[in-house]
Amino acid sequence: MAGLDKLDAVIDGKSVLQRSVEALEAGGAERIVIVTAAERVARVAAAEWLPVSVAAVVAGGERRQESVAAGVAALTEATTEATTRATAGDPVILIHDAARPLVSPGLVRAVAAATVDHGTAIPVLAVAETLKRLDGELIGETIDRTHVAAAQTPQGVRLSLLMSAYEDPADGLETWTDEAALLEACRIPVHAIPGEATNLKVTVPADLERAGTILAAGPAAGAGGSGMAASVRVGLGTDSHPFGSAEPMVLGGVRIEGVPRLAGHSDGDVVLHAVADALLGAAGLGDLGRLFPADSRTPRGIDSRELLAAVAARVREAGWGPVNVDITIVAARPRLAGLLPEMGRSVAEILSVAPESVNVKASTGNLSGPEGEGRAISASAVALVAATGAKGAA
Repeated sequence: MAGLDKLDAVIDGKSVLQRSVEALEAGGAERIVIVTAAERVARVAAAEWLPVSVAAVVAGGERRQESVAAGVAALTEATTEATTRATAGDPVILIHDAARPLVSPGLVRAVAAATVDHGTAIPVLAVAETLKRLDGELIGETIDRTHVAAAQTPQGVRLSLLMSAYEDPADGLETWTDEAALLEACRIPVHAIPGEATNLKVTVPADLERAGTILAAGPAAGAGGSGMAASVRVGLGTDSHPFGSAEPMVLGGVRIEGVPRLAGHSDGDVVLHAVADALLGAAGLGDLGRLFPADSRTPRGIDSRELLAAVAARVREAGWGPVNVDITIVAARPRLAGLLPEMGRSVAEILSVAPESVNVKASTGNLSGPEGEGRAISASAVALVAATGAKGAA
């Protein structure tokens, strides 16, 4: 973060830390302890925005588990007798990365409720990208993502289970990346619930821009509101076409001369088709095939830019606006690296969004399947849309 403490970074008038704390309070957290570096304790404790739910600001340790342990110790000291009685002496502890400022109060409540029922709970998101294990600079293997998910916070655990894990970490475990890893090592089952695509972790400067875009596009999560989950939606679109005989290829709205076009009723642009389906899915408007059937109702060879523009207009009429799109192309041929930025600009222009809101990347498919064998090209897209409050407007 180029010397900037990301927790001090301001997003729409509030720091990352303030937004995280306020989201926890809005989600029903009765007592909150902020764990920070020793030299920051006094400054954070003196912040005027601190809500009354913040019971303490304490210094952490060199590793995550030491910081969490310090926070839990302070939290148990601050826990009220009424809370202890209400939870039968075994309160729910939520551990949240302060660098996740857009967590919704709804997700906080969902994790807490699942922890009450199961003893532990963490929010997770399915992994959309193809995962690779690296062997130096080479690809070692492709990892099956069917049962893989990305963990988020807050992570919930009953105090008694967490303390037992602290006292007897299995297999001599000394370091863990999150509390779920510690519990797993101690053979304590961890319950998973659906996470939120907007619950991003601020890691690099671009994440601050993404967070600001999300907040600007719709109501922020907070007390008294419907929450971030109600103002944004995520959709996934995929498409695949074999190579045809005509030329040129059209991909991402970009003409690639000297390369066979992909076969299909339209111009075969799998990238724009995937983006269109992602937007329609996010807005709950069906799919591209229903809007433009592959028959006489849709002109043969139609430019997919027209299709995507029509989809974007339909999405906006339904009260949703594109925020960002992440696209992955799988193709052994042609070489696409030099064309990806142009494709991103093309998609951004069609959707009327900033170029930095569209990310395009490509994979060769590792010689696997029709894409890797050079017989087809596939694309997948994840689209984030936000409520515009303009339902019915063109």
